Amino acid sequence: MNMFRRLRFSAIAAMLLLPVTSGIAAYPDKPVRIIVPFAPGGNIDITARTVAPGLSEVLGQPVVVDNRGGAGGKIGAALVAKAPPDGYTLLLGASGTLAVQPAFFQDPGYDPLRDFAFTSIIAVVPMVLVVHPSLPVRTVKEIIALAKARPRELTMSSAGTGSNTHLTGELFQSMAKVKFLHVPYKGTGAALVDLVGGHVHLMFDQVSASGPHIKARKLRPLVVTTVKRSSFLPEVPTIDQSGIPGFESSTYTGIALPAATPKDIVLTVQSALLKVLERRATRENFERLGAEVVKSTPEDFARRLRDDYAKWTRIRGETGIKLE
Repeated sequence: MNMFRRLRFSAIAAMLLLPVTSGIAAYPDKPVRIIVPFAPGGNIDITARTVAPGLSEVLGQPVVVDNRGGAGGKIGAALVAKAPPDGYTLLLGASGTLAVQPAFFQDPGYDPLRDFAFTSIIAVVPMVLVVHPSLPVRTVKEIIALAKARPRELTMSSAGTGSNTHLTGELFQSMAKVKFLHVPYKGTGAALVDLVGGHVHLMFDQVSASGPHIKARKLRPLVVTTVKRSSFLPEVPTIDQSGIPGFESSTYTGIALPAATPKDIVLTVQSALLKVLERRATRENFERLGAEVVKSTPEDFARRLRDDYAKWTRIRGETGIKLE
């Protein structure tokens, strides 16, 4: 009898010594959603679908892409900002949604710096200043001199008011102290057609879209808009190198979670993402899209967004541009 009592007490003692966390499931223990705040088929959606299979493999749970488009990305971003902070709802964020929209809209429905916890940047899509070959310029200094001699005469096409192609042009005009005549189109395709046809003079466009026209010598590249030269146009200098120090404008993507998400979960997602981005197949997939993989810490991601938000807020004040 005493032996049975001793065995029972030993079993109870052993149970009491078990770690208190043993009843808590390890993250993740169910499928994870990546909210894409745009319709299927675009750059942001393709980015999510490029990393999702690898994340599923590393995390050991299905990672499902959920498109919640509308209002220029604001609907999907607001959904994640208000989601339970448990790590099961991620945002495939982009510079437009997390820096540009909040700077130009009065109330986008979320605060990009307060409402999210950041993991890592995924990729950057460089932009390039291209001109029609008939324009007698080959450098940034020459186009600045021509624009100052002919204020508001050089026409700048864009994919539409408020697009990255438009706002990058506004940033250039602000920093170079020149004025172009903005000609907005309904999409990049139409803007490029008229530029190639010589109906407008210049455009700030994604390298991936303008690349074929550059190779065909139908457009002349002057500079790229990133701080470092683009691997797609290595012979083309940056604007920073060409006399406008500090200039940078690009489209970049990354993964964010609701702000109150526990730090260990945020770091788990970041670690998984970095492992996926280190794979050669992942890098090659992004290169085919005209994007360059860029890994970062959560702090670097947040710092870049803060700097961009401040930059675009300044441009809004200088230009009076408001998006509704």
